[in-house]
Amino acid sequence: MDDSAQSPPKPAAAHAALAQAVSQETAVVLLADDARLLSEVGFLAAGAGDAARAETIFSALRRLRPGQAYPVIGLSVAWLNAGRAPDAVRLLESAVPADPAERPLLDAWRGFALQLAGRNRESARLLEAVASGDGEGARLARALLGLPQEGA
Repeated sequence: MDDSAQSPPKPAAAHAALAQAVSQETAVVLLADDARLLSEVGFLAAGAGDAARAETIFSALRRLRPGQAYPVIGLSVAWLNAGRAPDAVRLLESAVPADPAERPLLDAWRGFALQLAGRNRESARLLEAVASGDGEGARLARALLGLPQEGA
């Protein structure tokens, strides 16, 4: 008979299992309560040219909030500020938002990234298409194109 099947778990194994459970639970609680703060810190890092820290923050948020647009946008802004426009274009292009209503915002940012990547015709076509809609993405696209905002 195998004695290990009958013996209680070793303290180190039990402690590791508990620590893992607490860590996962804590991460979810922190995400729910502090996602906005983390996102703001990430954008501050990106704006300050600290692409490494911004990338760490937004990559973690992407894993914890898959399908959300804001971590993808944050990471793309960090890359744009670091001179990595082609990478930002690919990231924004491949993003699959859980809410299809976020697609125009991702596309407006992709239009901006295309401009910075020197792909001006593609950028203009995409931004014009997005600008014809409603919402935050359309407002950003109109601003990038220098068009008046609706109702302004």
